[in-house]
Amino acid sequence: MAQRMVKCVKFGRELPGLDEPPWSGELGQRIYDNVSQEAWKMWLEHLKMLINEYRLSPATKEAQELIASQMEEFFFGEGTKLPPNYVPPKTKS
Repeated sequence: MAQRMVKCVKFGRELPGLDEPPWSGELGQRIYDNVSQEAWKMWLEHLKMLINEYRLSPATKEAQELIASQMEEFFFGEGTKLPPNYVPPKTKS
């Protein structure tokens, strides 16, 4: 079976797409149609940071709304803004 390719909104080129919409509704479909597996992995890393910084409980409606709006910004908006007071983890040198 051939790999499904998408023109990725993050990288601006044809890349392997996701196997299924990763989120419900129209946003999930837009991501499925326009986001590569590689860009989705970047989002998941960003999402971990958001969950930790905002201490989100992903099961709550409020957290899901915040995640959805951040996801839309990340892929289709200006890019997400880091949480106030966010300090990136120090990389081991």
